[in-house]
Amino acid sequence: MADDAFYTDEHRALQDHFDTRRLADRVAEVVRDDTFTDRHRAFVESMPFFWLATADADGWPDVSYKGGRPGFVQVLDDRTLGFPSYDGNGMFRSMGNVMANPRVGLLFVDFERPRRLRVKGRATVHGGPAGDPDGLVARWPGAELVVTVAADSVFDNCPRYVHEMIVRELSPYAPEEGYQPPEPEWKQRPEFAPYLPATSHPEADADGAGDGRRSVTPR
Repeated sequence: MADDAFYTDEHRALQDHFDTRRLADRVAEVVRDDTFTDRHRAFVESMPFFWLATADADGWPDVSYKGGRPGFVQVLDDRTLGFPSYDGNGMFRSMGNVMANPRVGLLFVDFERPRRLRVKGRATVHGGPAGDPDGLVARWPGAELVVTVAADSVFDNCPRYVHEMIVRELSPYAPEEGYQPPEPEWKQRPEFAPYLPATSHPEADADGAGDGRRSVTPR
C-alpha cells in the first residue's frame, strides 16, 4: 500500500465484506479533495473548536479538543491550514506527538447545522525548541506554539449522527487581540500553584472569567 493511499488493505477487507467498495470509491471521488476550497475555508474559519488526533513515535493515539475564537484556525493557502496552541496544563501531549510523528487528523463539527469536515495531513510545530523563523507564532495572539498542517485529504462526512446543539457562549479563556484571558481556577490550587512556570501569573483574577465571556448569536 502506498503511504498516501486513502484506503488500506484493512479498509478494503471490510468494504468487500459489506459490499461497499463501489460506494466507498464513489464517495471518495465525490467528496474528497487534496486542497482547501473556498467552501472549506469558510467552514473551517467559522468554527470555534475542532478535535485533533495525533500519535506518538510508537503509534499510540491521542485526541484533543482545541478551542478558540472563530477564526483561530486559518487556511493559509489551498494546501495548508494553521492553528495556535494556547496555554494548557503543561503536558504538551499533542504538540510532542506532532514533533515525533507528523501524521494528524482534524475533525470539525457544526452542531447547529449538522456538518462534519475531516482533514488528514502532516503537521509541523512552529515555535518552542523547533524555532519560528517564519514568525507564525506572532500571528496568533496568545499562542505558545503554532501548528501548520499540509493537507493530504479534505473531505466531508455524513452528518446524520451529529446531534443538534447550540453553542451559547464562547470560553472566556480563549485569547484574542486586545484581550487578556483570566488564569484558570485550577492553577490557583495549592497542589499546582508551586509548580507553575515562571511565565504564569497565578495572581490573576480567576473570578473575572465572566468579564471576557462572549455570547453567540444563533445562526
